[in-house]
Amino acid sequence: MTTAVTAPARPRPPVAVRRYWPLAAALVLLPLGLLLAGRGSWPAALSVDLSGPLGSASEWIVDNRDSHPLFLYFFGHISNAVVLSVRGVYLVLLAAGWAGVTAAAGLVAWRLAGPRLAVTAVAAFAVCGLLGMWVPTMQTLALMVVAVAASVALGAVLGLAAGVSDRTHRALRPVLDTMQVLPAFAYLLPVVLIFGIGVPAAVLATVVYAAPPMARLTALGLRAADPGVLEASASLGATGRQRLLTARIPLARKELLLGVNQSIMMALSMAVIASVIGAGGLGDRVYQALASVDVGAALAAGIPIVLLAVVLDRTATEARSRHGSRRAWIACGAAVVAVAVTGRLVGGLTWPEAWHVGIAEPVNRAVDWMTAHLYSGVPVIGGTADWAAHFTGWVLDPVRDGLQALPWWALLLVVAALALLVGTWRTALTAVAAMAAIGVLGVWDASLNTLSQVLAAVAVTLVLGFGIAVGAARSPRLERLLRPVLDVFQTMPQFVYLIPVVALFGVGRAPAVAAAVVYALPAVVRITTQGLKGVDPVALESARSLGATGWQQLRQVQFPLARPALLLAVNQAVVLVLAVVIIGGLVGGGALGYDVVYGLAQGDLATGLVAGAAIVCLGLMLDRVTQPTGKKA
Repeated sequence: MTTAVTAPARPRPPVAVRRYWPLAAALVLLPLGLLLAGRGSWPAALSVDLSGPLGSASEWIVDNRDSHPLFLYFFGHISNAVVLSVRGVYLVLLAAGWAGVTAAAGLVAWRLAGPRLAVTAVAAFAVCGLLGMWVPTMQTLALMVVAVAASVALGAVLGLAAGVSDRTHRALRPVLDTMQVLPAFAYLLPVVLIFGIGVPAAVLATVVYAAPPMARLTALGLRAADPGVLEASASLGATGRQRLLTARIPLARKELLLGVNQSIMMALSMAVIASVIGAGGLGDRVYQALASVDVGAALAAGIPIVLLAVVLDRTATEARSRHGSRRAWIACGAAVVAVAVTGRLVGGLTWPEAWHVGIAEPVNRAVDWMTAHLYSGVPVIGGTADWAAHFTGWVLDPVRDGLQALPWWALLLVVAALALLVGTWRTALTAVAAMAAIGVLGVWDASLNTLSQVLAAVAVTLVLGFGIAVGAARSPRLERLLRPVLDVFQTMPQFVYLIPVVALFGVGRAPAVAAAVVYALPAVVRITTQGLKGVDPVALESARSLGATGWQQLRQVQFPLARPALLLAVNQAVVLVLAVVIIGGLVGGGALGYDVVYGLAQGDLATGLVAGAAIVCLGLMLDRVTQPTGKKA
């Protein structure tokens, strides 16, 4: 009997070699390519001109908007439902009067979150009246109630589907990326073409922008549910639906409330942009004030937006598990009706003009002082203009020039290597296809200019955000102090602080990066803080018992266990910075942001949508190279 001799198995390369070979190959081939080919932009022969088809589509929509069944029986019904919903909420607010609305806000906040929030709610609405913004505040509140409700409902449904199904989660990622990354100005034009100028277009644009955070955080909470709890529930005979309702959703309560918070913030941040297409309210006041370069008047309209965000955010996130008996709610309703009737009999429907307080003039004087004393000539540290010049010369210019100096094929090679480093071949193909699509659209150089600004803004945002979040996660007092500051940064319309930023830093790419950092930083801080605080206390206690220092606990326990939240924070930094790239076009950033604004201003669907699509492709590529996917070692 003979025995077959089996050849010894060939040893597999170490895991590190198998994992990092794409990056090593890129580092070897890239210098060789630069020596052989030099600089090379995307070939014009591989680009496609979409101006003709998009122009024809625009003309078809205009010609058929009043007669085609698609508009009459689908888009028309959606438009009517939005108008009726917003008008109904607004009429209720007007009927209640300023006294009734203020009393209702205070009582609801008191029943849901306690007396402290009740005082905050009453004070917030009182400030809106004192600033002379009562009627615009009610218009914006009516619009936001409908938009936030629709955003939360849509986001919850999408997040639920992504949370219980891996296939749905993979399919929804590019959809959510597109919804959140596509600049509002880019899809305002097609929305206006379909629905016309007015409330429906404003609400739908807001929903498209505000629903993705709710969907992402809902999916994150459902997918991060404790497997032990789910297994125990299954062992007791619970069905899949019962496990979802009794285990997964309760365990994801923090993420769900954070999703509501983020949807509120995103919706309110769209108030000014929505005013461009006829939303009215506070956003319209801000837009008109900034058109005349009146920072004080813009701030007077921007403050109520922040106060609305604070009240809605606190009411949503600090709600108790028990909201009182039905009798208590009936008593609160009766009290609101009594206050509303008394207010109408005594003081009318709107806030009395005699109680208005003007802040425009002092604010404008403060801005003038800052411009005169901080722009230049500051001893030792230099002025803000010097900082902007150094940041542009030392960071933005080298990154932009380096990207544009690479041959197009070399940049695709780098993207593929980075995507393979963190994901699979499918991830790499998606990232490369997204980057190649930018070249096909014919906006290669402008996209690389925008990419340099995005990379710089994301880097600054993550460094600041992670540092602040670590402090907030370790200090409840610091977290409480940061909450109103983050609310202000995230909800104050970018247009309000855009003029002070330009006054301090000048016109160019540096103020564009500053605006993007200010806008994206709050979301990164919130999500990172939530992730670090959600780390299992048992793991931290075990690390402390083994003598681990605070830095070791953070690096070896908290960061690894909070990895999903950290990756989500990186994702949100990318998409939020890209969302503000339009602002860069308004203040001298140029590139894709300018093209999108130009397309909306001139009614040029091709220019605006092509630039918007290129921004989406940038976001998709950055998402794929920064979001690791599961793969075999």
